[in-house]
Amino acid sequence: MAKELARELINAGVHFGHGVSRWNPKMAPFIFSKRGNTHIIDVKQTLEGILVAKKLLAEVVSSGKDVVFVGTKRQAQKVVGKVAERCGMHYVSERWLGGMLTNFRTIRSQLQRLEQLEAMQKDGALEKEGKKQASRLKREMRKIRANLEGIRKMVRLPGVVVVVDAKKEHLALREAKKLGITTVGIIDTDSDPDAVDVVIPANDDSIRAIELILNELGDAVAVGKTMVSAKREPRQRPKRERARRAAMARAEEGKVEAASAVEEAEGQAGEAGSQEGGSE
Repeated sequence: MAKELARELINAGVHFGHGVSRWNPKMAPFIFSKRGNTHIIDVKQTLEGILVAKKLLAEVVSSGKDVVFVGTKRQAQKVVGKVAERCGMHYVSERWLGGMLTNFRTIRSQLQRLEQLEAMQKDGALEKEGKKQASRLKREMRKIRANLEGIRKMVRLPGVVVVVDAKKEHLALREAKKLGITTVGIIDTDSDPDAVDVVIPANDDSIRAIELILNELGDAVAVGKTMVSAKREPRQRPKRERARRAAMARAEEGKVEAASAVEEAEGQAGEAGSQEGGSE
């Protein structure tokens, strides 16, 4: 199964990184080789990250916590919304508003305002307002809905935040880290792997690659919903570093499985690296 996934990742172009001049030196452990002016991502590391992330998501969801998928870049917007809705979780695909996590109470008040405006529209109260006022209220409703529709049903802070392109979603990652929320990131060769707890090195400009990876993570969330957790959430607030240590412990568990699964695929990655393509 894992070998098949590795081949699908290669076919999706997940191994094509950014140009050599745009790389972040911290990504060196995740780079397989260099072909021309393009870095080739180590598919073994990609698969390892996916397996670790899937175990983490299944465990977190089985404990009763939620997951938020974040992807505001054009290539990820539709996929993020589709996967999150399929597995019954939350998402942000238009714009990350500052304070979505750290000032969650204010965000909830905005969602209550949206419900109020929608109720006014439903019972015809908006039409009774003056033309100018009605137009202003409708514009306000559209704006709130565009930015917050994906987290409309989120009534508490999530257990994990999954981002597509750690460099672009730095605000979301900063807030998650501040609150001690575990993070999973699909990151390209121009990103900082230290920004996330679980790294999935991949071409974050390829729609096919993003869709393939997020579908795998969405499946893990669905599995987590069917699991009955034997653990209860502690009443006291956990220390912020605890989630990071737990995520790193799971990373060690997934290394052996990933390494054996991609022995064959790794050779294919080297051959594929000679093809033209990659992130610009």
